[in-house]
Amino acid sequence: MQIGFAAPAADPKGSLAVIGGEREFSPAAKALDERVGGALRRAAEASRFKGKPGQVVELLAPSGVQASRILLVGVGRADKLDGPTAEKVGAVVVARLLTSGETNLTFLVDQVRETKAKPAQLAAHIALGAQLRSYTFHKYRTKQRDEHEPTLTNVTICTSEISAARKAWERLRAVADGVFLARDLVNEPPNVMSPQEFAERARTLAKLGVKVDILGEDAMRKLGMNALLGVGQGSERESQLVVMQWNGGRKKDQPVAFVGKGVCFDSGGLSLKPGASMMGMKGDMGGAAAVTGTMSALASRKARVNAVGVLGLVENMPDGKAQRPDDVVTSMSGQTIEILNTDAEGRLVLADALWYAQTKFKPKFVIDLATLTGAILIALGLEHAGLFSNDDKLANRIQEAGREVGEAVWRLPLSDAYDKMLKSKIADMKNISGVTHAGSIVAAQFLQRFIDKTPWAHLDIAGVAWQDGEQKPLSPGWGVGWGVRVLDRLVADHYEK
Repeated sequence: MQIGFAAPAADPKGSLAVIGGEREFSPAAKALDERVGGALRRAAEASRFKGKPGQVVELLAPSGVQASRILLVGVGRADKLDGPTAEKVGAVVVARLLTSGETNLTFLVDQVRETKAKPAQLAAHIALGAQLRSYTFHKYRTKQRDEHEPTLTNVTICTSEISAARKAWERLRAVADGVFLARDLVNEPPNVMSPQEFAERARTLAKLGVKVDILGEDAMRKLGMNALLGVGQGSERESQLVVMQWNGGRKKDQPVAFVGKGVCFDSGGLSLKPGASMMGMKGDMGGAAAVTGTMSALASRKARVNAVGVLGLVENMPDGKAQRPDDVVTSMSGQTIEILNTDAEGRLVLADALWYAQTKFKPKFVIDLATLTGAILIALGLEHAGLFSNDDKLANRIQEAGREVGEAVWRLPLSDAYDKMLKSKIADMKNISGVTHAGSIVAAQFLQRFIDKTPWAHLDIAGVAWQDGEQKPLSPGWGVGWGVRVLDRLVADHYEK
C-alpha cells in the first residue's frame, strides 16, 4: 500500500475520511456535512456516534461529492489527540476498507485544531497506523486468495505541512518496515523457519549496512555456551547465535544491546507440552523477531547510535539426544544449572546470549525480549508486557517510550526472596522454582544471575506478542511485532547523538 501526503483536496474520488471529536465535528467534517446536505450528521445521530476513539460512521454513495463513501472517525477529545490515538484512527479506517474493493483513500486531517500533536506529526502517525494495519500474510494460500487480498492500494493524507509530514513519515516508515519484518518472521511455519533459516533472514540486513555474524554450534561450544546448546541438542536442526551490529554513532561510543529469545519451535522437549499448548509455538521466537525488526528500523533510518542485536536461535525438540530433567549444564558464565524442566528453556538460551552480549560488547545497557512465561498472561493479560530491571533509570525510560508508542509495559519486582526460590541442592541454581506461583518473577531472577553490573531490563512479551488482531487494530492477527516500536523510541529519545 502506498502512502502519500498532499495539500487538502477540493473534491477527491474514492473513499474520504474525516474526523469527529467527542464535542464536535472537525472543521473539515462540518464543511463536508454541508456539501452532502447534512447527511453525515444524520448518519452519526442514527448510529449513536459519540466521537469516541475508533468509532466509525460510514456513508455510502453520498450525493454532492465525488467520493464513493465518507467515513467519519472518532478521535475522542481533540485536545488529547496524540500519536497513538492518531495511529488507531488510521488503522480502523484501513481495516474497514482494506479488502472492500476500494482502491483509494483520502484522509482530511489538516483542519483538526488544538491537538497535542502538530499537524505534520498527526498526519505521519495516521499514516503509520494505516500502514501497520495494511499488513497481510497470505504466502501459503492457494485457494480463495483473491477474497483475502487487499484492494486498497493508495492512501493520501491531506495536510498543508507536506514537507514536514514527509520527513516525519520517513522515520516512521522505517519503523513500520521493521515491524513488518518481525511479523513475517513469526508468521512463517516452523518447517520453514528453522534456526538456520532465521539466521539467513537476519543476514539480509547487511544490505542496510548492518554487520551480521553467525556462530554455529562448534563456535558456541568453544565459548562454553552449554546452556543454549543443551536446549537445541534434541533437534536435527543446528542452533545458531546471530550477532548484528549497526554502527551509526561515533566509533568510541558504547553500543546499546538487545538480546532476543529465538526458540523457533518449542515442543517443551522431554517435558513435552500438551497438544493444545504446543499449537502456536512457532511464535516462541517473537523476542528474536522483535530484535531483528529493531535493528532493521535503526539501520533503515540511519540512527545515530551504535547498536548490537544478539539472537539465540534454537529448536526445542524431544529426541534420544535431548536434554533431560535432572541434567546439569555449565553456562558460558561458568555458573552451573540444574535442569528440572526442559520446557523452561528460553531462560537457558538467554543466559548465554546475555552473557555473550555483555562480555563481548560492554554495552551501555542490555535489554532482552522473550516470550518467556505463560505466567505473565495470568498477571497482565494481553495489555502489558512484563518489565523487570536492575536499573530504575532504564526502566523508567522504557515505560515512557512504551506510553509514547502505545506499547505498554508494567514493572514487576525483583528481590532476594524470589531469588532464593532458585536454590539447587547440587548446582549453582535450578531452572525453575518447583512451585506454581510467581513464575514470571522467578524467571527474571534467573536471568539476573547472568547480568554483571550492566544496566539491564527484561521484557516478558508472551502476552503482547501472541494476541488476536481483532482486539488490537494495529496488529492484525499473528506476528504482532511488539517491541520494535518501543525499542526504537527508547533509542531515539535517549541514546542517539
